[in-house]
Amino acid sequence: MTGEAKVTVICSTQDRASQNIKKNLFSLRKWETGFSECDYSIFESKNFRIVEIKEPLILQDGLDKELLKCGLPAALLIFASKHRSKDGRAILTVHSTGNLSEAKFGGKEKQLAAAAPQAVRSLLRSLKILSENEDYEVTLECTHHGPSDIETPSVFVEIGSNEEQWLDEAAGRIVANAIMMMKDEDSPVAVGFGGTHYAPRQTALVFETGITFGHIFPNHALDELDGEMIRQAFKRSGADFAYFDRKSMRAEQREKLAAMVESAGFEVLKESDIRDMDGIPWEFCLQLRQKIKEVCPNGRPRITDKIRCEILSCQDCICPKVRIARINPSLLSEAEKLDKKRLEKFLRDHNIAYIEYEDGRFAHVIIGLDSNCARLAAEELTNECMEILKKRYDFGADRGTLEITEKKFSPELAKSLGISEGPLFGMLAQGKSVVVNGKTINPDMVYKTSKRIIKLSYD
Repeated sequence: MTGEAKVTVICSTQDRASQNIKKNLFSLRKWETGFSECDYSIFESKNFRIVEIKEPLILQDGLDKELLKCGLPAALLIFASKHRSKDGRAILTVHSTGNLSEAKFGGKEKQLAAAAPQAVRSLLRSLKILSENEDYEVTLECTHHGPSDIETPSVFVEIGSNEEQWLDEAAGRIVANAIMMMKDEDSPVAVGFGGTHYAPRQTALVFETGITFGHIFPNHALDELDGEMIRQAFKRSGADFAYFDRKSMRAEQREKLAAMVESAGFEVLKESDIRDMDGIPWEFCLQLRQKIKEVCPNGRPRITDKIRCEILSCQDCICPKVRIARINPSLLSEAEKLDKKRLEKFLRDHNIAYIEYEDGRFAHVIIGLDSNCARLAAEELTNECMEILKKRYDFGADRGTLEITEKKFSPELAKSLGISEGPLFGMLAQGKSVVVNGKTINPDMVYKTSKRIIKLSYD
């Protein structure tokens, strides 16, 4: 029975919550006693293994290596533990381990254990479902305490916050079931920055979107982070990007951390970015973001419901490629000034993604799943812009160009004709004639005509 890499649950005889969870694991299925040359109590059932130790869980640096020497390789380490806090609330928590600075509670200074973000997501979401009829809060915690010298992906799942909860049969049953319901997922992984110790925004994102988290650092630890620790956090998390709880952080902290994250070769996604990409294959999201970096570095993607449905209807297909087409930026800008809501409706009603700048303006790049789709959308968007302009300007189109003729009231011309600022200005601006010193001034006399040429081609 030994020798096979298994999901390994570590329980301690010194931890009452750990013993509660072990007892409930035993009640869920039949376990057989395992054997090794080491001084551990071992129980095995299919792809799961329980290893019972006599020491505190937070002091288990190098445990994965010791288990391997004993012929007990672990595919995943789940530390079944108690959670202690002064407020005494009933809580079930999940977190990664390690120390950002000094090691007060096990582990080593400035060392992070290998996180298990997919297990974090599975456990947290299962705990939430299983505790629905129980008076327990379910939450992530930020990275803290030992062990830190762990190379095998690992996670702590805890019952808190005092003896009443540690011994609670219901809590033990919930955690045991969550462990046995473990799913092997493939969610995008973030390193989290900011927020309180219980990481409320990160917890909500795991519940409400398709992402998960490796290591998470709270507000009080952000000033201690340096480039080396951030690189370690990404490596030990197997992370794809960073998430900032922006509202909880100072502007200077965000800027400093963003520079270090970028230096490490990763980017920061906003919550809106994460929610926009929810349900979209991460490979496609990577393609999309890379393409935007190439063609519009200051832009951010907007994935419409139409293209989302098209992608999700083909989940078993090869990941679709990102194709782009462009329209004239001046034409788009002119139309956006006149009727942005109409343009936004157009964009959202098509099977495309589009790009917004930080100030909310639309970029002139259209994104489709194939070249024909992108080009057709660009042609239709060009026509939509022209329809918007027709309502305001006189123009003519010839040989792929658009000549816009615009007439504007000129205060300078009005003054040159002896008209002072005031009500007469307003009447002329409204297209009405006025009489000054017995002379009739028509609007045409105080209007300047300007012409602009816009190229209509797209690619």
